[in-house]
Amino acid sequence: MSNNKYLIIAGILSSLGAILHLGMIIGGPDWYRFFGAGEGMAQMAEKGMAYPAIAAASIATVLFIWSAYAFSGAGVIKRLPLLKTGLVVISIIFIIRALFGIALVNYIDHPYYNELQARPTFMVVTSLICFIYGLFYIVGTVKNWSTLSAKST
Repeated sequence: MSNNKYLIIAGILSSLGAILHLGMIIGGPDWYRFFGAGEGMAQMAEKGMAYPAIAAASIATVLFIWSAYAFSGAGVIKRLPLLKTGLVVISIIFIIRALFGIALVNYIDHPYYNELQARPTFMVVTSLICFIYGLFYIVGTVKNWSTLSAKST
């Protein structure tokens, strides 16, 4: 598989997202607030509760796994299992988050979503970020589609 700049960029972006989530654990409550985790998460972090760190670490882990799939699809690292399927699913998840994130916040009555309604810029920016990530995954996956299809689904 030849190097695919779109999937390489997707892998770098996902890795950066993962690092930022780990940064929230280190940076503490102010970082949870700044990056949109919500006041509830920030207050739990202030109290020393484990949940915010576990949530951030879980998201970071998922993003690191997704970056590995991007790098694998680009041919930078060894081929991972279910590579084509994984890249398609990752692409879909990012695009769904981009397209429906704002709608969820506006139509579901939940304290966290209600808090986000007061910060529409945050939702627009994060939705745009997810859309860009998704586009890099989609374009890179399509670019290598025949190569990805050759060995696994």
